[in-house]
Amino acid sequence: MSLEHDKWVVRKMVEIYCRYHLHTTTIAPEYQHLMDYACRRLENCRFGEKKRACKCCPVHCYAPKEREEIRKIMRWSGPRMLLYSPKDVILHLLGR
Repeated sequence: MSLEHDKWVVRKMVEIYCRYHLHTTTIAPEYQHLMDYACRRLENCRFGEKKRACKCCPVHCYAPKEREEIRKIMRWSGPRMLLYSPKDVILHLLGR
């Protein structure tokens, strides 16, 4: 997977989370900040295109607060991604 694809997945997960938890079609500013933060972290990842999932990474580059927030969003949105992008979920589970 490319970094651009990883950024797309993060954005999609945040959008899904905001839609169901905030009942809005737009992304709230605090979640926009978190999404931008996650994308910056991906861009600056020392492993580049060869990176693994952040939860498996030996280097945790997220600040504790942002790490907990993105973990909460991914934990909730991840299973729901099957409805929005089943191909991406299957590739993620296969490690590609």
